[in-house]
Amino acid sequence: MSTPDIRDLNRRAVDYSVEIVSHLTTDHLDRPTPCAAWTVADLLAHMTVQHRGFAAAARGNGADLTVWQVRPLAAYPVGDYTKAAADVTAAYTQPDVLERIFDLPEFGPGAQLPGSMAIGAHFIDYVIHAWDMARALDLPYRLDDDFVVPALEITKMVPTGDDYRNAPGAAFAPELPATEDAAPLDRILTFLGRSPSWPR
Repeated sequence: MSTPDIRDLNRRAVDYSVEIVSHLTTDHLDRPTPCAAWTVADLLAHMTVQHRGFAAAARGNGADLTVWQVRPLAAYPVGDYTKAAADVTAAYTQPDVLERIFDLPEFGPGAQLPGSMAIGAHFIDYVIHAWDMARALDLPYRLDDDFVVPALEITKMVPTGDDYRNAPGAAFAPELPATEDAAPLDRILTFLGRSPSWPR
């Protein structure tokens, strides 16, 4: 199964994450985040390398484990993040990228996805991580109206089993309860193990 072409939505989600990260200073690096046990520095390092890993995968080099290895933050981490974000969105502009097979060892040994699905996974990752960073930096966060349907659809494709959600280094925590009338963003967050009222 493949997802529709959401490259433009993905680019906007990534650009919005850049806007949020642009507010970061060195004084923020030790702050906690909604990602359990991760500081702002840890989250930013993860976000940066994931862009580079997905860019490499789009170009046929995702099986190289070194492109996914988290590195210490650069001397100017905001600028480094901005470059990584620009690199991944540029990689997704290749005309056949939706049909390419992405090697994604981050998802497990030998994991592969069609480009359309891989970009969908990248999209939801940055919808969530932009929210994580905004919460950690005490910034407002918006979910654009046209993000709602694809974000909810992709979210529901994320595995929910204990062997996935409770595994060491799992991308998302176990699902939290949500009310039937919860806002779309809150439904996405709780399904992926985030408390919309974090840090409470």
